[in-house]
Amino acid sequence: MLWQMVTYIVDTVSSLWYLGIFIMMTIESSFIPFPSEVAMIPAGYLAHQWTMNFGIALFSGTLGALAGATINYFLGKHFGAKIITWLVHRYGKYIFVSEKHYLQSEVFFQKHWGITMFNGRFIPAVRQLISIPAGIFHMNYTKFTLYTIAGAGIWNLILMSIGYIAGQNEQLIHQYSQQALIGVIAFIILASLAYYLIDKYSLKDVKVKK
Repeated sequence: MLWQMVTYIVDTVSSLWYLGIFIMMTIESSFIPFPSEVAMIPAGYLAHQWTMNFGIALFSGTLGALAGATINYFLGKHFGAKIITWLVHRYGKYIFVSEKHYLQSEVFFQKHWGITMFNGRFIPAVRQLISIPAGIFHMNYTKFTLYTIAGAGIWNLILMSIGYIAGQNEQLIHQYSQQALIGVIAFIILASLAYYLIDKYSLKDVKVKK
């Protein structure tokens, strides 16, 4: 059923070219479950065949990702806090989540929002939802935009590169997909470690100055 829906969406917007990529990536980055691979890997292949410009396709996909993320951001900003607070107050005891836990998560997100937003763009399912807490906790929208563009841009570049390099060879697509996934995981680990060390030693320096 899900695959039929995906196929229908792809067939519907494929004739729209760059606008189709924008629409699919807007859907992918909103709360609707839709894999970005469906849009960006074929876009890379079409760029390889010289029927689509690589840079414009990448720009369209990244702009679409920002549009979808923005929808979630403002949904979280205007409605998320009230809904989450109500759910925690009413049902939190059943899932061992208290208002204290909610406040702790807010403090954590506000302190580490940068690396959380950036890394979240590389993780399936998380990248669709990470914009909601950004809105709930009123993350600065300009910074939200920059981190979203950076994360989504790199992810879309990886996916398009897979399609561009692999061409028509499905076996190569599978191979490069696995390598890309390993590379992304390694990148996230290294980026998180670097952020932790920088944050740790910067706080240490502040304490010494005091």
